[in-house]
Amino acid sequence: MPNRRHVFISHHHADDDHVSKLTELLAGQGFEIRNSSIRAKPANQERLDKGLIKEGTLKRLLRMKMSWASTVIVLIGKETHRRPWVDWEIRQANELGKRIVGVYTRGGTEADIPPAFEDFGDAIVNWNSGSVIDAIEGKDSPFEKPDGTPRVPVHAARTSRC
Repeated sequence: MPNRRHVFISHHHADDDHVSKLTELLAGQGFEIRNSSIRAKPANQERLDKGLIKEGTLKRLLRMKMSWASTVIVLIGKETHRRPWVDWEIRQANELGKRIVGVYTRGGTEADIPPAFEDFGDAIVNWNSGSVIDAIEGKDSPFEKPDGTPRVPVHAARTSRC
């Protein structure tokens, strides 16, 4: 039986394909990722883009889905740092006391790290199943560059969560 983890994957909707690739990568190591994040179908994405869904409704839905997860994974790709919703999700994860793990997508750089992640992230790792699994489980809390070499965290590590 695989190890099952309940996560919320925060990402720019253009990176939906990376969400699937991440779950497949971890499944290859015996991990079943149950992702509660929203991946909008084209019709729903159009409604979001046109502002037809109230912000309060969307925030309530995201909080509900995030509260179910033990860890919030932030996919860090080319446009992640410019996405206000990703930044909001990171701040909510912090308020909810969730572990926040960044994972660089292929092509993601340090310049793509969202501002809120710099304030609240617990670990940031490259696209490597072992590193991602250890970060999700809290076995290791490295701050890495996209190539896997060490990176200095911007904020001091959190000592406890109540």
